[in-house]
Amino acid sequence: MKKSEICIKRAMFLLLIMAAAGCGDRLSEADKIYISEVDAFRKNKDVEMKSSPGSPFVQDTAAHWAPLKYYPVDPAFKFSSVLKQYEQQDTVVILGTKGEERKYLRYGYFIWNFRNMEYQINVYKGRSRTGEEYASLWFTDETTGKETYGVGRYIDLELNSDSDHEYTIDFNLAYNPYCAYSSRYSCAIPHKEDYLPLAIEAGEKKFHD
Repeated sequence: MKKSEICIKRAMFLLLIMAAAGCGDRLSEADKIYISEVDAFRKNKDVEMKSSPGSPFVQDTAAHWAPLKYYPVDPAFKFSSVLKQYEQQDTVVILGTKGEERKYLRYGYFIWNFRNMEYQINVYKGRSRTGEEYASLWFTDETTGKETYGVGRYIDLELNSDSDHEYTIDFNLAYNPYCAYSSRYSCAIPHKEDYLPLAIEAGEKKFHD
């Protein structure tokens, strides 16, 4: 067999491998729909953050508006888990970025697997200024202070009364608190135990470079 023929066969073999790998990377229709939904949510959020009366960019004239920055939507960072409540739900003190103390109930936690590793994240319950109860996840990770906001990021959670309810923990929806945009605001600083030892390359990035 001539050397040129060997080279052609090798090239064809490599092309077949690349084509097979490309097929494996194709997104399902469900993933495509999910990605478009998150992208639409982000566009709507930009509209609200730019002009809504409660936006930090409207409340603080020193905060200059620009579109929020995100990682590309990645379905691999969306997980399902049942909420495990702590037997002893302690009230913990969380410091705000202005040094004030805030009290939250350390309510429960989620466990999920990612790339053959198991991780845990806490769920906290608090009350708004109007007295409404809410639940939140907040965390830091290996991107914190580098690609993402130095204080940490949050995910909102709506609690379900069914103890067997399967929640979706979607890090593509992780967002920055308002203190990331304006010094007028104070936000809760995640505890050391809220650090996730991996790079959560999903959700919102740093607003200021």
